[in-house]
Amino acid sequence: MENLSLSVFLVVTPGVLLLDYAGPAEALRMARDMGAPLTLHTCGPLPDVPTSLGTQLGGLGPLPELMPPNSLVLITGNSHEREDYATPAAQQVVRWLQTAMRPDTRLASICSGALLLAMAGQLDGLRCTTHHTLLDDLQTLAPTAQVQADRIFVDDGRVLTSAGITTGIDLALYIVEQLAGAALAAQVARRLVMYTRRGPNDPQLSPWLAHRNHIPPAVHRTQDAIAHSLAQDPARRWSLTELAEVACVSPRHLSRLFMQHTGISVLDYQQQLRMARAQELMAHNPSLTQEQLAEACGFASARDFRRVWGRWSLSRS
Repeated sequence: MENLSLSVFLVVTPGVLLLDYAGPAEALRMARDMGAPLTLHTCGPLPDVPTSLGTQLGGLGPLPELMPPNSLVLITGNSHEREDYATPAAQQVVRWLQTAMRPDTRLASICSGALLLAMAGQLDGLRCTTHHTLLDDLQTLAPTAQVQADRIFVDDGRVLTSAGITTGIDLALYIVEQLAGAALAAQVARRLVMYTRRGPNDPQLSPWLAHRNHIPPAVHRTQDAIAHSLAQDPARRWSLTELAEVACVSPRHLSRLFMQHTGISVLDYQQQLRMARAQELMAHNPSLTQEQLAEACGFASARDFRRVWGRWSLSRS
């Protein structure tokens, strides 16, 4: 898509999950305002649709009878896809996807929007993904598709699919980078105050977000302290006693709580975040030496970094 003007058609159906639409739309709008050669159109089977928040999204354009040259169709997701996609409006989109696409039309989806692409036969034989709770549904609708689990988004050439909700913004930034270059995509990310831009090989649940599906505030306080210090002062080495003071529990109780509710030890959690930080740094600056990476991620030496990296890489293979 480099150096070509692109027409992006965001397609919404009744019950659209509002962030699926607004997040990517704003990222693309900002890119356009910063000089990216693209035009934006929001369309759907109806001129007005209810959203996941109960508000109405109005002023939608009709679905084009035939897509213009060099266009990208971006299908947004829904809040209750199983019910929403059985409606006549959603089925109209499925038929439109089967009849109105040109050979050069690119397709993309956010979250459950991949299910509509699958219903239209547009994912047959392709690598694709969707929200982690819908992977089995996607495979059922597209039996020959190579459904990828644990991916932020998947690029299979003509078709892009994303995991859902906030990953739609990651997908939009990826489209901007293809269209207008990495520098402009980075400008948009900064404007959006994105903590980090994620790529197609990043897992849906990164180490920064994993092990957070629990209730105990003591564990959350511990995790917050570790993550904050890694960003602000990576050389800081927390002892279990210091973290227990932050958590307002005894060191022994913290160890027991952490393992019970996250499935890993406090030390392993710290090392996972350091490894995630190292991956981010290498992705943005591959020329960094192991010594530089070790220092930036809070390891005592490059030897310590290599030891933890080797063990962590082995556990992920």
